[in-house]
Amino acid sequence: MPKKKKVKKNKEKEEAWFRLIVLIVSGVIISLWSVPIKFLAVVNWFITVFSGKRNKDIAEFSEYFNTEVYKYIHYLTFMSNKRPFPFTKMEKLNKFEK
Repeated sequence: MPKKKKVKKNKEKEEAWFRLIVLIVSGVIISLWSVPIKFLAVVNWFITVFSGKRNKDIAEFSEYFNTEVYKYIHYLTFMSNKRPFPFTKMEKLNKFEK
């Protein structure tokens, strides 16, 4: 086996093992983070029902959670090697739509 293929294979093995650490660390963070997000979803629902419009700040804060859950699932299912928070910087994939 050429050296380049062997190095790539070893890197993939290391990344596969690192997924266990990500599963535990990011999994705990996402689980804890989901509690206030669920509460804010209910709050935003009441705000929308009574005011007739969604709260942009709550929606944008929730998008950080949505993006990190998306990255977490994609990483753990080997769809991507892009690690979720706290192993990479937090980001938002979507913007608030009026």
